[in-house]
Amino acid sequence: MNDYNFKNNINDNTEYPKRGLMRRIVYALSIFFVVFSAINVMAYFIQKNSNAAVFKKEEAGNAKKIVNDINKKNKKIYKSLSSLFPKRNYIVIDTAKNILYLKNGDTVLYQAVVSTGSGRFLIDPRNQERKWVFDSPRGEFKIKTKIVEPVWVKPDWAFIEEGTDIPKRYNDRIEEGVLGDYALGIGNGYFIHGTLYTRLLGKPVTHGCIRVGDNDLKIVYKAAKIGTKVYIF
Repeated sequence: MNDYNFKNNINDNTEYPKRGLMRRIVYALSIFFVVFSAINVMAYFIQKNSNAAVFKKEEAGNAKKIVNDINKKNKKIYKSLSSLFPKRNYIVIDTAKNILYLKNGDTVLYQAVVSTGSGRFLIDPRNQERKWVFDSPRGEFKIKTKIVEPVWVKPDWAFIEEGTDIPKRYNDRIEEGVLGDYALGIGNGYFIHGTLYTRLLGKPVTHGCIRVGDNDLKIVYKAAKIGTKVYIF
């Protein structure tokens, strides 16, 4: 073994302990860094999830509070509206759905499919200024007359629509059997009455009156009194 080899051997032997120590330190630091990073990442997600859970809990609590507040307000509004309901039987007519409701308070006692105004226009060809709109009136009314076996006194527009001459004699205007067995007058020539055209019930086809089927009309007629409120919308 020459001096060079011997020297190198001595240097290698003295450096090994130092290198081993450094490797262990570096290794330990690496592990520490990895563990520390992992702990921090876990802590971040735990905190994030915790905050999200708290947020969701608070959000759910706020939503529940809003719903409760709305329900309380709705109850107050409904209570206020309930006090406005007529104390006796009254009639409500929905022209959009063509349904008549017989009600008492907020309770529906009976309902029936009806026909309401068509909304059509008619112009007198001999006098352009005479015009009619065949629509059911909207608003609050009351039963003014109750008629059994009503007859129809045909107005001018009925003859114009038919394309016939307007009669001069009153009796020539009278037509029987077209309004059913009963009629409830609500004013201005508008009636709740029967119909021959039962197949058209549920459709807006009338000249403004409310057409009702025979059986339904009988029930409504008996339940209504003079002065009974009628609401049409």
